[in-house]
Amino acid sequence: MATSVCATGFKGGLCTSSFHGSWRTSTAGEDYAALARSVRTNVRVGKPVRLMPMMRNVNEGKGLFAPIVVITRQIIGKKTFNQLRGKAIALHSQVITEFCKSIGADAKQRQGLIRLAKKNGEKLGFLA
Repeated sequence: MATSVCATGFKGGLCTSSFHGSWRTSTAGEDYAALARSVRTNVRVGKPVRLMPMMRNVNEGKGLFAPIVVITRQIIGKKTFNQLRGKAIALHSQVITEFCKSIGADAKQRQGLIRLAKKNGEKLGFLA
């Protein structure tokens, strides 16, 4: 079946068409099989570009003590402030450790208390 039909319905030479045959032969025939073989089944995709996550406090600028912390950091400088904050956190962790020793809590419970103290510090604004 090699009939060429154009949109106006005339057979022959008024229109040129590349369609020869029926719909069934064009989708299920040899052309479809050759097309299916030529399509790659595995497509290689490059790695997505990921931005480095910012280590920031979710509650930054919020909390009861956040304004005091921000003003203190501006007055004494960021480096000195971070050193002071580190010493305060270390001292607080020692207090928690001594408390856990006195009540007989194990290391897992102690670690949980330290994490809880950090979360509370974030909520109150100490880590702003």
